[in-house]
Amino acid sequence: MADLPGKPTAASRTTLSHIMTQADVNLLGTVHGGVIMKLVDDAAGAVAGRHSGGPAVTASMDEMVFLEPVKVGDLVHVHAQVNWTGRTSMEIGVKVLAERWNESTPATRVGTAYLVFAAVDESGRPRAVPPVVPDNDRDRRRFQEAQIRRTHRLARRREIMELRKRPL
Repeated sequence: MADLPGKPTAASRTTLSHIMTQADVNLLGTVHGGVIMKLVDDAAGAVAGRHSGGPAVTASMDEMVFLEPVKVGDLVHVHAQVNWTGRTSMEIGVKVLAERWNESTPATRVGTAYLVFAAVDESGRPRAVPPVVPDNDRDRRRFQEAQIRRTHRLARRREIMELRKRPL
């Protein structure tokens, strides 16, 4: 496989915004976590497709953290960017903010998530992705943090597979 030229972090950064309606709420009157997770996956998927230059599929979602409830009428902004790339996979970091649609108060961070996407070809097989080139110190820190999360994901998978080989 030929080496692909790197792409800067900013090249695929994406923001999706959505007003939460009554159709999005749970029995407590706040927005379903699954609705927020869908927005997170949509934004991350757009970033992964942009960065990789084609289709990419969700391989995993790590550390989806809900920090504050989201209410009907909130304008939710989902910011996503590539944090790290491997040969065929990418970690996408996502920050979720919410603000009242009719107020001019600052948006509140309501969630964060890290997703891993795999770039695929027409047959669904993995394909190479360009390396991400961090734009600044914050992006370099995010790249390093993503490497730590990857190391932990792989170690967890190895330990689980070893455990499954052992008799109970």
